Amino acid sequence: MESGPAIFAGLVFALFGGGLLAWTAARVRHREPVAHGVSPVASATLATVAALLTLALGAWCFSGL
Repeated sequence: MESGPAIFAGLVFALFGGGLLAWTAARVRHREPVAHGVSPVASATLATVAALLTLALGAWCFSGL
């Protein structure tokens, strides 16, 4: 029964990480700010790192099945 919550958590993390990565890439590609009032390079880097970490967390949740 523990695989159900792991699948749900992995799916949530994977969807959030993928969505954040796609959104960040689209903002950078169109040369629009990722976060207002912050350095464009710093905000894009931080958002990319956060997206990759959540994707890794989602993969870790799936690997425990």
